[in-house]
Amino acid sequence: MLVKPENLRGAANICSDSGKRPLAAMFGADETLQGGGLAIYCLFYNAAKRDIDVLKAPFPADGPLEYQSLTTLLPAAAWYERELHDMFGFEPQGHPDMRPLVLHESFPEGFHPLLKKYPKNYDARGNREYEMLTSQGEGLFEVPVGPIHAGIIEPGHFRFSQAGEAMLQLDAKLFFTHRGIEKAVEGLTPMEALPIVERICGACSVANTLSFCQAVEKCSEAEVPYRAWLIRTLAAEMERLYNHVGDTGNICAGVGFSPVISMGARLKEYLMQLNEMLAGNRFLRGLIIPGGVQYDVTDAMLEEIEEVLREVEAVYADMVHIMWEQANFVNRIRTTGRVRPETAFDLAMVGVGARASGSTRDSRKDIGYGIYDELDFEVITETAGDVEARIKVRIGEVAQSLKLVRQLISKLRRNAETQLAVELGELQQEEGHFTWGISESARGDNLHCLLLDKEGRIDRLFVRSASYPNWPALTVAVQGDIIPDFPLINKSFELCYACIDR
Repeated sequence: MLVKPENLRGAANICSDSGKRPLAAMFGADETLQGGGLAIYCLFYNAAKRDIDVLKAPFPADGPLEYQSLTTLLPAAAWYERELHDMFGFEPQGHPDMRPLVLHESFPEGFHPLLKKYPKNYDARGNREYEMLTSQGEGLFEVPVGPIHAGIIEPGHFRFSQAGEAMLQLDAKLFFTHRGIEKAVEGLTPMEALPIVERICGACSVANTLSFCQAVEKCSEAEVPYRAWLIRTLAAEMERLYNHVGDTGNICAGVGFSPVISMGARLKEYLMQLNEMLAGNRFLRGLIIPGGVQYDVTDAMLEEIEEVLREVEAVYADMVHIMWEQANFVNRIRTTGRVRPETAFDLAMVGVGARASGSTRDSRKDIGYGIYDELDFEVITETAGDVEARIKVRIGEVAQSLKLVRQLISKLRRNAETQLAVELGELQQEEGHFTWGISESARGDNLHCLLLDKEGRIDRLFVRSASYPNWPALTVAVQGDIIPDFPLINKSFELCYACIDR
C-alpha cells in the first residue's frame, strides 16, 4: 500500500487492524539514485494470509521529513522511529523519546549515515549529548553497569534506578559497536555481500544467511532444489539446538548453578563439533548460498549426527532434572522477570520471549517458508512470562528440534537428488518494491528486506534480528525485582548485541 507521509499513521492503524496485528518491522530507504526520494516502509504480520503486508510512505527528495509518530499507536515502533531519525533524519512528530538510539556521543549532529550523499568511508566524528533516563526522589539512587562487563559479553550500558535492592527503572544504552553493515553492502552483488551477511552474528549465522538468500531468490524465477532445502533446514535446526542447549546452562550462570552450567557447555561443544563436520566450521558459515547449498551431507555424517544427538538428548534430560530438583533455583526463577502477555504483544516480541508470554507466533508455522509445512512439530508456549516460563519454552523447543532433525535425516536418506544449487540468473525486482526473507532463529524470527538497483546490486539491505524487538522488553521485565536477579533475567532472554549492531 502506498500512502502520503501525512497519512502514514492512519494507514498504519488500518494495516495493523487497530493494533490487533503486530508490527514486524519499520525501516527507511534513500531511493534518490533510483529517481525517487526517501521512503519509510512499515511491515505487518498477516497470519491469515501467511504473509507480511507492506506499507510505503514516499517523501520528496527535497521536502520535509516530518510525519506523525506511530509509537503512541504501536509501541513497537519506538525503537524503529528513533533509528529512522538517526540514520536518515526522519522527524516523527509526537514521539515520546527522541534520544539517539544507534549514534552515540562521538557522532556529529545532523549526520545521517544511510543517506546516499555520505560515502562509506565518511569520517564522522563529533560530539553530541546523550542523557540516561533515571527516576528521581528521596531515597532513590542509581547503579551503572557496563558498558564493559566481566567475562566476554559485548558492550552495553545499563542504568538502574533503585529503591534499596528493588529495580524501579532500567534504561539500556546499546549499539556501542555499530558496524555499518547495511551501508557496507550498498553497491555489492548479493554474492559479494554474502560473507558479510553471514557474519552479522555468530550465533545466528544460518538464520541471517537463510533470510538473506530467500530475499535474493525472490528476485529470480529459479527454484531452489528440494535437497538443498533439506540441508538448509537441518542447518537451521542444528543452530537452534546448540543455542538452546547452551543457553539453558547460561541462564543458570545467573545464580552460580555450576553443575548445570558445565553440562550445558559440554553439550553445546558436542553440537558445534557436528557443525564443523557439516560446514567445515563451528558456526555453519559457507554452507547456505543463494540458489541452494554448497555442500552435501553423506550417510556417514547423518549417522554421526544421530549418535551424538542420542547422547545430547539423554544428558540434557539429566540436566533439566537437576534444575527442577533444586527448590532454591526454582524459587529464584518463578515470578521473576515477568513480561505480561499484553506487553509482549504491544512490543511485538518474537521467539522464546514472546512464546513464554502466551504468543503462538513462529515464522516456521505462520509463514511456512522452505519445507517446514511438511514437517511435524509443535509451537511451545507458556503463559507466566517469567524466567521459569522462558526456560520451559527453551526446553520444549530442544525436544521439537531433535524431532525435526530426525525427520530431516530420514528424508535426506530417502532423497536421491544430487543437485544442490541452481543459478539464479539475472535478478529483477518490480520497480518500487523490495523482497524479503524470514527465518526462525533461536531467538525468534529474523527478517531481511532487500532493494536492488537496475544492475542487480544492493541499493538497500535492512536487517531486523529477533533480538531487536525483544531488547525493549528487558527494561520492563526487571521492574519490581531485586538487582541480584538482573543477570538471571537478562540471560533468560539471551539477547544478542551483535545482531542489533549490524
